[in-house]
Amino acid sequence: MKRKKRTIVRGIILLVILMLIILTIYNTTVNNKVDVLKVGDSAPNFSLVDLNGETHKLSDYQGKGVLLNFWGTWCDPCKKEMPALEKQYQLFKGKEFEIIAINIAQSKFEVSNFSEQYSMTFPVVIDSNKSVMRRYNVDPLPTSIFINKEGKIVDIIKGEMNEKMIKQYIEKTIH
Repeated sequence: MKRKKRTIVRGIILLVILMLIILTIYNTTVNNKVDVLKVGDSAPNFSLVDLNGETHKLSDYQGKGVLLNFWGTWCDPCKKEMPALEKQYQLFKGKEFEIIAINIAQSKFEVSNFSEQYSMTFPVVIDSNKSVMRRYNVDPLPTSIFINKEGKIVDIIKGEMNEKMIKQYIEKTIH
């Protein structure tokens, strides 16, 4: 009799554990679904803090073309791309255009050193919990998202861009 009771209790415990596993898998699948952004979609708003402690919201740039550049200090293509981004920023910054460099979850110390090394003058923010990266479905690094004055995504470029490409995409974005 004791043995039968023990078997029934074990069976119930196993059933409960199995149900919890199934529920966890279901919740993870449902909650992690993110709409994939595409050209023509409205760019999701976000709020991130730059290296100087200033908050940057995408909505603050309404009426300007914006390039969101997602990057990491360890990323070789990101390193190659930064001087070209800076050069184009200097050419276009007074023409209703802005670049926001969004670092993916690195320390302020690492990002500051990188920013100084590459003489970055555009806003550099840190997406410490990767929420903006997930919202924009960013993979791989670098990924650049060009947003027009109306807040619509014009282009999504995955991978390194050269200076000529950056210039062409900026011109397309602001015209």
